[in-house]
Amino acid sequence: MEVDGHTPVIFDMGTGLRPYGEQIVGFPTSGPEGRTAPFGAFHGTALLTHLHWDHIQGLPFFAPLGNADATLDVFGPRQEEGPLADVFAGVMRPPYFPICPDELTGKVSFHDAGNDDFAINGTKVRSRWVRHTSPTLGFRVEVEGVSIAYLSDHGPGCSDDPPNFVPQDVLELCDGADLVIHDSQHTNEEYEDKWFYGHCTADYAVHVAREAGASRLMLFHHCPTHCDDDVDLMLIHAQELGSAGGVDVMAATEGLSVELHHALAR
Repeated sequence: MEVDGHTPVIFDMGTGLRPYGEQIVGFPTSGPEGRTAPFGAFHGTALLTHLHWDHIQGLPFFAPLGNADATLDVFGPRQEEGPLADVFAGVMRPPYFPICPDELTGKVSFHDAGNDDFAINGTKVRSRWVRHTSPTLGFRVEVEGVSIAYLSDHGPGCSDDPPNFVPQDVLELCDGADLVIHDSQHTNEEYEDKWFYGHCTADYAVHVAREAGASRLMLFHHCPTHCDDDVDLMLIHAQELGSAGGVDVMAATEGLSVELHHALAR
């Protein structure tokens, strides 16, 4: 998330972090949209939902951290095993990876979070626990009158709650948001056999957005076995559901950029 006058906010640190970093520094591989002007030291924040591999693998390859003056503050879920910094370093170290986080050229600082509210460079952030297979946070970011909720991995089947129940913490994150980015990995048929995976259906994602009075919903965390046509069919179905509740539904795609303005808010 990039807003004039504020440092960037990154949602999770998966493989998408690499092309984003290349775009910042203007690497040739970033294509025509890469920034060719000399870049200064990067300063930003990453909101880390949980420590599953698909959400952390991009950090070692984030090109701006090649600058010694660069800083990245990572806010992520508190761990029973110890401080977030130590637990993360347990994954990013030999023999799994040649270096540890503190050996990156730039500085990466880890901050433990739970049910918290905090500010980063004039941006209000709310973190709340959500239902998944390991300690996982959802986030709400408010800046310049615009609000974004990010719940990448959210599985109703990870609790004894009724199927359509929306926890109060989830409603707090998504309440009236201009954009909700929400897990929608399964079709209804797939969910019958995969309810314990820690993900949800597109139907449930629409249900969350409607219950919270959100304006827009971005279907996210697509199933690796789904092709583009599968996602398109899920999107059509979700748009039909969303239209009844005044929710504009989109599907996340590679390289998608969305502009939000306060005028779009209700």
